[in-house]
Amino acid sequence: MDATALRARLRQTDAVLCPGVYDPLSALLAEQAGFEALYLSGANVAYTSLAAPDIGLVSITELADVMARIRDRVSLPVVVDMDTGFGNALNTQRSVRMLERAGANVLQIEDQTFPKRCGHLRGKSLISKAEMVGKLHAALDARDQTLIMARTDAIAVDGFDAAMDRAEAYVAAGADLLFVEAPVDIAQMRAIADRFADRVPLLANMVEGGRTPIKSAAELADIGYRLVIFPGGTVRFLAHGLQRYFAALRADGNTTSQRHLMFDFDGLNSIIGTDGILAAAGTYDGDATHG
Repeated sequence: MDATALRARLRQTDAVLCPGVYDPLSALLAEQAGFEALYLSGANVAYTSLAAPDIGLVSITELADVMARIRDRVSLPVVVDMDTGFGNALNTQRSVRMLERAGANVLQIEDQTFPKRCGHLRGKSLISKAEMVGKLHAALDARDQTLIMARTDAIAVDGFDAAMDRAEAYVAAGADLLFVEAPVDIAQMRAIADRFADRVPLLANMVEGGRTPIKSAAELADIGYRLVIFPGGTVRFLAHGLQRYFAALRADGNTTSQRHLMFDFDGLNSIIGTDGILAAAGTYDGDATHG
């Protein structure tokens, strides 16, 4: 799906539901499940690559590497959490170019200071509105086809009115999508949609245990949101399952009690398409027509 098609899809009344992914396998499984788009969460990359919280430890090169490996396996549009752009306006431009080359379709940039924090953690701080507008202009100048999403974390820092003021400035700067992070209730979510939904596609972030009430994609679409992400649930589900698996293996000395929750060897190979990959490789064996 190119940028034009993605823009058109985001104008439809039903929201695009994006699960959080963190590597090619999670992206492939999400694609096979029938999702229209994916969300590469910076938090998920920190959790799985570093076993660390979402506090700005992931580098642009690490993020771009994950994105490139995902693009090698799936064709779905990918929304990438680009954090703060990894620096100033010039760093932001470099990050945009790197992630666009890696295959990103939407790049999200936020107005936190660096190092940033997860949007649902306490202790966040913000750069000035003017600096963020400059970074948005830099990102828009650097991009080719990638859509640029502006995120503000101001609700938790300076209050709802300040967040609306920042969001207004970011839309005026030319952001293709808008993400007002961590509204605390449906009233705030409706107020955001009433002000902006007719002007720019809005993203709703659903975090299990976070500050924003969890609603379905259909409910959020009715409010006016056009992109709905469940970014970290993937890794929370994975961590819970692995904790149970390791406890059983340690206690039992085998995996018998967990077999009903697992793919077997052939099952996983079927999921990743091993037979097809090997068949494709075989077409080059002893091939005198190449080289």
